[in-house]
Amino acid sequence: MRLSTKLSAVLVASVLAGCSSWNPFSSKSEVKNAPAALTDFKSSLSVKQTWAVQVGSAANYVFSPAVSGTKIYVAAADGTLMKIDALSGRTEWRINAGMRLTGGVGVGSEQIFVAGEKGHLLSFSGDGQLRWKIQDTTEILSAPVVADDQVIVRSIDNKISAYAVASGVRKWSAERPLPPLTLRAVPGMVVAGDQVIVALPGGRMSALSMTNGSLRWEAAVGEPKGSTELERVADVSGLPVVVGNDVCASSYQGRVGCFDLQTGAARWAKKLSSEVGVGGDERFIFAADVSGGINAYSRNGGGSAWKNDKLSYRKLSAPVSFGRAVAVGDLAGYVHFLSREDGSFIGRIATDGSQILAAPVVAGSNLIVQTKSGLVVALATE
Repeated sequence: MRLSTKLSAVLVASVLAGCSSWNPFSSKSEVKNAPAALTDFKSSLSVKQTWAVQVGSAANYVFSPAVSGTKIYVAAADGTLMKIDALSGRTEWRINAGMRLTGGVGVGSEQIFVAGEKGHLLSFSGDGQLRWKIQDTTEILSAPVVADDQVIVRSIDNKISAYAVASGVRKWSAERPLPPLTLRAVPGMVVAGDQVIVALPGGRMSALSMTNGSLRWEAAVGEPKGSTELERVADVSGLPVVVGNDVCASSYQGRVGCFDLQTGAARWAKKLSSEVGVGGDERFIFAADVSGGINAYSRNGGGSAWKNDKLSYRKLSAPVSFGRAVAVGDLAGYVHFLSREDGSFIGRIATDGSQILAAPVVAGSNLIVQTKSGLVVALATE
């Protein structure tokens, strides 16, 4: 994750793509805040690896597995795209997209979509054949989302575009204001009914019509504050989570909260700074903060349920609810399992030693993790 400045609307793409400006998450801050050492605990959850596959390095991007039925699709920065059987880990096909990839995988309508360098969007059939390729406005860092006959992408110039699944023809586009300074992060999108919920820089979360991209509502997850542009960075982080009639999200230097899915009205909000986003289930919303604390809030009302601060500065992924546990990855490739009820450690497993950037993904009875070095692992608990 890097910080990028916007010199002008015309230059935003090149600035965001190539900027080497100050990074609050660089090695300098790591020296000041050393990762907490892992402590021993009495495990009450048996965690085992059921299979593992190597896809390739994420390089400077974030890739997350996409699940569709009993199949898993994964990608890597070098252009590798794979289809894997979720139960056995057997590779059904492995291809190269013909260009470097910059965003994760989207799946729907029996097609697979990936984002390529220079803003390309590529569509592949279920057997791995290229169907079409188009070029969007600027670089795409987050995974495409698919609903009905549309695939939707968000580029780093804050433009959201929808394309026809069958042909790649643009159906609509919408653009939201871009603050002068933003995190080079991977704010996500999620489809909920007839609208797409978009996490945005500047602390905003928007709901757009799936029909034409018109704005349904916009909510403030974080409010930019401070006298400098750096202090005012308040980007919504990670992927918004839809649970029932709520959509929940977090922001950098801002808040975590839940909002009415139909109107955007705030149900509750608590002060928090997160760069990775939230997880949730019918009872709790889970958020990993910038200091490495894992926080659990009551979904109804936002009351604090518990906090675990024993993974400080271990660069945690977004958490995910998995059975009776909350699972989160860290900078050294560990997956930690915490009790949903009180946040205590109940299980832990190592992968390949490289950072887990994206939240683990639930696939039936397995938890799928993709590391920065490209190991895709299926974990099961007992």
